[in-house]
Order: sequence, then structure tokens, then C-alpha cells
Amino acid sequence: MIDSGITKGNLNSFHLAGVVPVSGQPLDFDLPWHPSLNPVGKDYLALERAVAECAMAGCETIWVVCHKGTQPLLRHRLGDWIKDPASLHSGKYPTDNIREIPIYYVPIHPKDREKRDCLGWSVLYGALTAHWVSRKMSKWVTPDMFYAAFPYGVYPLEFLREHRPSISSRKKFLLKSDGNSVKENLYLGFTFDAEDFKRCRRIVREESTALFDPSGRRYSMEERYSARHFLLDKIFEGVIIDDDTKQINVPWYYDVSTWCGYREYMASDKKLKKPEGMEYNEWHGIARTEDEADI
Repeated sequence: MIDSGITKGNLNSFHLAGVVPVSGQPLDFDLPWHPSLNPVGKDYLALERAVAECAMAGCETIWVVCHKGTQPLLRHRLGDWIKDPASLHSGKYPTDNIREIPIYYVPIHPKDREKRDCLGWSVLYGALTAHWVSRKMSKWVTPDMFYAAFPYGVYPLEFLREHRPSISSRKKFLLKSDGNSVKENLYLGFTFDAEDFKRCRRIVREESTALFDPSGRRYSMEERYSARHFLLDKIFEGVIIDDDTKQINVPWYYDVSTWCGYREYMASDKKLKKPEGMEYNEWHGIARTEDEADI
């Protein structure tokens, strides 16, 4: 019997699913485009950096969680798949060995909008969607672990290449900056498993308010649906970090979720270069006859 949440994957293969949360609390940029589309380098957007991080970490699939109205523009920029950096120059004929990592766009559920669609919840919802969509295709592609990458943390990605074996394993992986991580509200990548997911989801369900309190009194506008304001440290309190967790410090880090932080990064001498293999890629449909094309 299938339960209502994420279960452990199969034991004979390994699937690391990357989750990039876009839907979340409004930021203070007040721009006509989504803040995840802010540039962090020449022809290099914050969203692309997060997707590239998932690819560099060794994810087999990438799930971008966003509002339905934002999805067309995101897909117009990212496309349907990204090249695996580890396969770009491998083998005698590199172009024949390129591995394609599919990108899926997950619209936040209507029942969550303006109620609990904070950035942390988007990570959980993306993981849940990745689990159920993969499970319906085959039990052999059900994700075993999830890697969360945020558009609003800026740091170099090249060092992740040497840690791919550790990231793509059943042991947890955590990025830190000056000893702090997502546990201290930094937008740094980390992995979590099915049990972590269940604990984090339980926090959202049990510690958030709804429309009415237990006595039947209607909450005020400020009090109701408190989960929409939960920060990362609150939601990911359920992620267990133990002695087996591999913890790596990033070379440098900037928080670009605010105008002040973004300005500080752009004024610094730390610059990111768009990785190779980030060009727009699109799946091509199956060829059809002229009669079939009219159907």
C-alpha cells in the first residue's frame, strides 16, 4: 500500500533529484520580473546558477518549483534540459557522451498559495512531486535523496565536482559558510532524505496556523496561515545532521535575497562565470505525418 508521503527508494540504484525553489516570500526588489532572474554574472542569472549547482552536484533530474504564471519565462530561459558538466569532455568522442539532465517545472499547488508557499515549503513540495511523478513511471527511478539549491545564495560551484561521489550517496551533504548553513537561514545547498522530509512536513503542519484556531476563533489577517512566513531554519529543523554528514565550507558566499546584499555582491571582486553547457536546450517532438499533425 502506498502511503501519503515520500518513501525510501530502491536499494539497487540511486537517484539524486535536485530541487530549485522559486516560489516563496516576496523579496524587496520590486522589479517587473522575478528576483530569481536577476543577473549574477555576464549572461548568467541567479536561477541558472541554482540549476547549474544541481547539475554540478550530480543530480539526475532537476525540479524547479514556481508559480504557474512565472513558468513560461523560466522555461524560455532554461529550456527542457541541461548538460551534465561531468560528461562534457569525457571519452574519445565527447559529443557522443553528453548526458542530458531533464528540467521539470512544478507549479505550486493552488491550496498552498498565500497560505504556506514559503521558500522552504517549495523545497518540500518539489521533493514530493519528484517522488510521485518518478514513482508513477517506475519504482527504479524513485528518488533516494534530494539536493536543494537556492537562487538567492551566490558562491562558486567548481569545487562541488570533486564531492560528487559524496553528494550522490545515501549519506547527507551540507554546505557551510563561516560555520553556518541552511540551519542558520543561509541559502546554501544540502541533501535530505525521505525521513527528513517527513519531519520537516510535520513541522509545517503542526506548528502553523490556519483560518481558525482550535477554539473556532477566526485568526486575524496577520496571524492566519503563519507557514507562509516560515524561514529556512524553522522548516529544515527536521533535517538531522549527524557525524556521518559531510560538511564542506564554500570558498565565499553572498546573500542576494535583498537589494543591499545584491549590491554588496555586485560591488565585490568575486565574479561568477556562466558554466559551459548552460545554453537553451529543448526536447524535439516525435515526427508525425501531415495528417497526424492536423489532429
